[in-house]
Order: sequence, then structure tokens, then C-alpha cells
Amino acid sequence: MKQPVIVLVRPQLGENIGKAARAMLNFGLTEMRLVSPRDGWPNPSAGPAAAGADDVLEKAEVFETLAEAVHDCANVYATTVRKRGVTKPVVTPEEAAREVYAATGRSAYVFGPERSGLETDDVALARAILTVPINPEFASLNLAQAVILCAYEWSKGAALAQPTVEELLPPAPQDELEGMIQQFEKVLEPTKYFYPESRSAATRRTLRNMLTKPGWNSLEVRTMRGVLSALGGNRRPRNSEE
Repeated sequence: MKQPVIVLVRPQLGENIGKAARAMLNFGLTEMRLVSPRDGWPNPSAGPAAAGADDVLEKAEVFETLAEAVHDCANVYATTVRKRGVTKPVVTPEEAAREVYAATGRSAYVFGPERSGLETDDVALARAILTVPINPEFASLNLAQAVILCAYEWSKGAALAQPTVEELLPPAPQDELEGMIQQFEKVLEPTKYFYPESRSAATRRTLRNMLTKPGWNSLEVRTMRGVLSALGGNRRPRNSEE
């Protein structure tokens, strides 16, 4: 469970998927997930580029959306070298590795398409931004290079892992968090909160950013959803009688 999932969002070339698999296996990572690969999957160009990391490719899972790909992950890191219109905690690969080893839930490193990187909505879904401190005048890493930097820092985990002082509830997986966000939107829509329509997408994104900042655990998510149900008139008082 300490091994992070490597998620490639809309990868463009089979060769780059293969090279990413090779980078993963060099440092002991074996779980790859693909989100809408441009040329479909499986891709015949991936195998030769993987240089023997065939097991990673054979077990790779394919999803239509990023939300589906990280549905069981409580700690999602969006890798990007560019500043986005999203306010998130920012960590280095080394800091992310420490957090992965200290975490009790599943973790995922998310990488964007080779040409454009992650979109703003992709970054908004994550809990934190993972940024490699490279030359700001030439911030150009290819996909496999970005994967190998993160995998290398994770592989040092035996020295980086810090024991927890007390047993804490793990962060809620992504699908539970998505359910809470959708319920928030459902409760707010009748109030015209997302009006005007021209600002609706930005307002929803801001709400999502706010709700993904805390490290909600499953109990907290259930409690908040109970509050929303009560506010929406969908729950009777606890002491009500038939």
C-alpha cells in the first residue's frame, strides 16, 4: 500500500508510455494507470520502449477520466512545473515520498500529456501539486524523466519514512470525496449559487479546491454529508418518533 500508483493522463505516444514503465520498474514501481491514451491501448510501440518492463504494461489499467483512475486514492499529487490558477500545497518529489510513506491510504502521482501537461481541472482534482525544482529558464522534462525523478525519491523511502506517533483515520478515498462535492453542488444549485452561468465553471472549481484542501477522512466525509442532507431537508431529526 506504500507504493504510489503512476497515472498517465491522456498520454500521446506509445513509446513514452513504455519509457515511463521502464522508469517505474527501475525503482520498484509496478502499478500504472492510463487515462484516455490518445492512440488507444494496448499500443504496439510501448513494448520495445519499455526495455523489459513488460509486466508493468500488461497490468496497466485504462480509465476514461482522471477521477475514475484515482477513485481509491486518498493522496493525489498533480505533477506540474507551471503555475496554475489553483491554490494547492506544493511539494517536491522528496517531500511527496515522505508523505506517501507516512500516509495510511493509497497514493497516486499524476502526469499530464507530453505536449501540454495537466489541465487546470486535472490539477484541481488533486490534493497537492508536485513540482520538480529545475531551471526556471528551461523547465522542460519529458514524461519518463518526470516519472523517474518521482520514482527515485520514492525508492529511498526506507530512509525517508517517519513513524506516526498515533493511529489516525486515513484520508478518505477519492470516490467518497467526489460524492461529497457532488452533494454540495446539488444542495447549492437551487439557491442560484452558481449564477451567472458564465461564472459557473470557475465557481465550481473554486468550491472543489476548497473542499480538497483538508485531509478529510471517511468519518468526516460522512458527517459533512449528513449535515448537507439535514440542510437539504432529506433527513428527519435523530429523536423523531413515528
